[in-house]
Amino acid sequence: MKRIFEDTTTAFALKSDSELERAYFLFKMIANEPLVRIGTAMTNFALKAHLPVDGLIRATVFDHFCGGVSEKDCMPVVDKMYEKGVSSVLDYSVEGQDDEDPLDHALAKILEILDFVKLKDGIPFAVFKPTGYGRLALFTKVTEGQPLSDKEQEEWKRVVNRFDITCKKAHDLGVSLLIDAEESWMQSAADELVEDMMRKYNKEKTIVFNTLQMYRWDRMEYLENLYAQAQKEGYKIGVKTVRGAYMEKENERAEEKGYKTPICATKKETDENYDTCTKYILDRIDTISLFAGTHNEESSYYLMDLMAEKGLKPNDERIWFGQLYGMSDHISFNLAAHGYNVAKYLPFGPVRDVMPYLIRRAEENTSVAGQTSRELNLLKQERKRRKI
Repeated sequence: MKRIFEDTTTAFALKSDSELERAYFLFKMIANEPLVRIGTAMTNFALKAHLPVDGLIRATVFDHFCGGVSEKDCMPVVDKMYEKGVSSVLDYSVEGQDDEDPLDHALAKILEILDFVKLKDGIPFAVFKPTGYGRLALFTKVTEGQPLSDKEQEEWKRVVNRFDITCKKAHDLGVSLLIDAEESWMQSAADELVEDMMRKYNKEKTIVFNTLQMYRWDRMEYLENLYAQAQKEGYKIGVKTVRGAYMEKENERAEEKGYKTPICATKKETDENYDTCTKYILDRIDTISLFAGTHNEESSYYLMDLMAEKGLKPNDERIWFGQLYGMSDHISFNLAAHGYNVAKYLPFGPVRDVMPYLIRRAEENTSVAGQTSRELNLLKQERKRRKI
């Protein structure tokens, strides 16, 4: 496969010189782990103390990694990217709400986004996080099979109802819906809910997608069982594959509680697991649709090679590539330029509410070997080309 990801002219075509400089500055900062730690602590302090830092955050890290504070605010970014063939997934990135009002607000927000998606060619998917619809502690209790109190049973019914309302609306509109994965200790409850939704709404077309974190060594077995189930019951499967975003947290909890970590022992094993899953899906593409969420160039080339081998067109509607906004433009825009289906996750929400998401992004970038230095090298290359 032709190595297409070196083309920085295509990768950064949408960035003005000043945006390119900002990206270079941000990734230089992120490359420095102690600086990320200090910056995180200072940002948290400033937000808790209600210091007026929104403007500064908005002008730097927020505008680089987020589309805006509302859906409407995201539209110029959505339109601009779509002109280059890159679609958007509007991601309402307000995390970790625990009481019922924000959970109902999240539901209303996702339903609103679904209407938006239906109207906009440049937004082919909607997305939500299970803990946007229910408390983490409740998902954990259900996963562990603990008995629920009467009050908790009522609460769980409301969670199930939020899932069903959303998936039904997506089905009625004919819009695909990605459901994110979270911590392993709550995931089984979410998996079962998503499977119920697939059973119900994926009969003719793949509407509902579950997310598999391939840094977990048990996910291939999970997918094989899901496939057997779907074959037996006659429904389609949607799978978004990612490597995973909670590695430190997962390993720490496993050690603390004395169980075997669900995370692969090495990065190499994770990469192999990810690619094995890609091949498994492409061998069963008539039943399983794939949204490959990856910032890994080799995994992207591997998927492109498999598609070519199987005679699948780059724009086969069952296969999408996905990256996060503000990262890996060299993958997204070059894939789109070669006719592949590509969508950027475009986070949005009030600046203060989205900060936990942004902090997680910065911390993840410092812990992914090579990711930040690759971004920096490509930005450097483009600066040199433009002679900034």
